[in-house]
Amino acid sequence: MTTFAPDSLVLNRKLPLWYQVSQSLRASILGRRPQDPLRLPTEDRLAEHYGVSVLTMRQALKELESEGLISRHRRRGTFIEPSARRGAPVRLLGSVDAIVAQQSGERATVLSHGTVPVPAELAEHFPGLDEVVEYRRLRCEESSGEPTNWAENAVRPELAERIDLADLTRLPMTKVLRDAVGVRISRITDTVEARLADPETARLLNVPLLSPILHYTGVTYDESGRVADVARIRYRGDRFSFTVTLEA
Repeated sequence: MTTFAPDSLVLNRKLPLWYQVSQSLRASILGRRPQDPLRLPTEDRLAEHYGVSVLTMRQALKELESEGLISRHRRRGTFIEPSARRGAPVRLLGSVDAIVAQQSGERATVLSHGTVPVPAELAEHFPGLDEVVEYRRLRCEESSGEPTNWAENAVRPELAERIDLADLTRLPMTKVLRDAVGVRISRITDTVEARLADPETARLLNVPLLSPILHYTGVTYDESGRVADVARIRYRGDRFSFTVTLEA
C-alpha cells in the first residue's frame, strides 16, 4: 500500500529530537495535498527517514496522536486523520520547522501580489533595495471557511521570481522559500504584540473594528545574514495564543 511521504529534516542537536521530528511531520501532514495517501510509513521507516531512534520516533508520534492529527491501529498501521487541522495555540521552541508547522494546515487565498516600494517601516531590513515583491494572503479554516488570519510578505525580488503562486495557497512562505526556492535559512526573528483591528483587518477577518488581534512579525534571514522575507501576520485574537519556550 502506498504511504504518505513526509518532508526531510535537518536536526538541531540543541533541541529535543522528538519535538523537532513531531513538528516536521506535523507540517508535512497539515500541508499535504488532498490526493496524498493517509497511511504513514512504519515506525522503523520513519525513524530511518528522520535519522532518529525508534523510541524518539514513537514519542513524536505520540505527540501527534494526542493532538488528533493521527490515529494508530494495531496490525493496521498509523493513519492521518482526514479532518486533521492546525490547533489554535502557536508554540515556538526555536526551530524553523516549528514555525512552518504552526503556519500550516489552512488553505490560503492570494489576495494580491506585485512589486512595491520598500515600506518605510521595513527599510532597515532591505538596505540598498528600492523595491520588494509583496504578497497578501487570507487564510481560512477548510471546514468552516471562517477567516483566521491574513498575511503580508515582503520578499526580495530575485527570490520572488522563483515562487509559484500555487504553492502559496497551501504552504507557508517559510516552507516555500526553504524547500521550493532553496533559501538556506539561518534564523527567524519573531515579534508578537497585541493590537487593535484596523478597518482592513476587521473586514478580512470578519471581526469588529478595534477588536483585539495578535500582530506577528517574522524576519527571515539567509545563511549570509541577509533578510529574505519579512512576514506580517494578523491573527484573530479570539482564536490564537502564543507560547514561547526558552532553553536555559
